[in-house]
Amino acid sequence: MIVPIRLIGIDAPESSKGDGEPGQPYSRAAKKHLAHLVLQKPVEWVSYGTDDYRRVLGVVHLDGVNVNLEMVRAGLAEAYRGRPQPGFDDSPYRQAERAARQARRGMWAQGPRYVSPYEWRKTHP
Repeated sequence: MIVPIRLIGIDAPESSKGDGEPGQPYSRAAKKHLAHLVLQKPVEWVSYGTDDYRRVLGVVHLDGVNVNLEMVRAGLAEAYRGRPQPGFDDSPYRQAERAARQARRGMWAQGPRYVSPYEWRKTHP
């Protein structure tokens, strides 16, 4: 069964919307890394409800590994900046982001040129 899941607790670089504009830096790397982690593999998830698009807001686990958190650790997503869902602890995500940022992993290698996905969406509707 295919279940659309919005990975809760993270915000990854935005990909191109197909209008000829390139996506945000590291968007392809983030998509490729996520696919490598979960594509065609049976996963488990913990649901924190659904979003406006009827996707599950969830934490995905594969072989006991928190995939959402792995995206942040790899420097291919930042900790979500909005209000966390009730019952969701975002502190491990913020801690993982600090470590990835200090190590300049993934998108954090951009240094001062880095633009958060939230800010990027404002200028690329």
